[in-house]
Amino acid sequence: MTHNASVLVVEDDPALSRLICYNLEKQGYDVRLAGDGHTALDQISRRTPDLVLLDWMLPGISGLEVCRQLREQPKTKSIPIIMLSARGQETDSVRGLEIGADDYLIKPFGMETLFARVKAMLRRLPPSGNVLKFDSLVLDRVAHKVERNGRLLPLGPTEYRLLEFLMTHPGQVFSREELLEQAWERSSCVELRTVDVHIRRLRQTLNAGDEKDLIRTVRARGYALDMPQD
Repeated sequence: MTHNASVLVVEDDPALSRLICYNLEKQGYDVRLAGDGHTALDQISRRTPDLVLLDWMLPGISGLEVCRQLREQPKTKSIPIIMLSARGQETDSVRGLEIGADDYLIKPFGMETLFARVKAMLRRLPPSGNVLKFDSLVLDRVAHKVERNGRLLPLGPTEYRLLEFLMTHPGQVFSREELLEQAWERSSCVELRTVDVHIRRLRQTLNAGDEKDLIRTVRARGYALDMPQD
């Protein structure tokens, strides 16, 4: 089975990095390797991977610092990151997740466990493509901007994530719980009604003049990006 997903392995232990790369390639992934943090950041700047396996302890610049820098850049802030570390204390895993890692895997680990974590993380990714289009909307993931009928839309980070998710699943109805899971940070304590507030803000930004409302409210179910019915 070919996954066609690209994985960057950032690991300075040659034996472990070879083992991980070999097994991921056997699973059909497009695998690249970086032996230190600076090389990883350079590679990611030139070609954004679908997922990063990031060792905590790296020469020169730590995995935590690499993670922090990736989360600060619009182009890379949404890349799934699985932190790899021999540090098994709960405080260490919490620290890694707070910096921005999406998952934390303690060494030593089995390859089947690694495969399961990678697959689970990649299932959360939207369909590939740097430019999303729906009706008169155009979302550019690289430039991190949205236009409607050529008009640049000033979206906040949360409204951008909401719209990006809806544009990757046009016509599909999502509950507030599902939208909360997709558009907010995992550690955020946000009430469901907050989703309604951000949907309202998104509508206000999307619609100007006589432009049709592209967000459909489904009573007792949630919201969808859909063509309005005449």
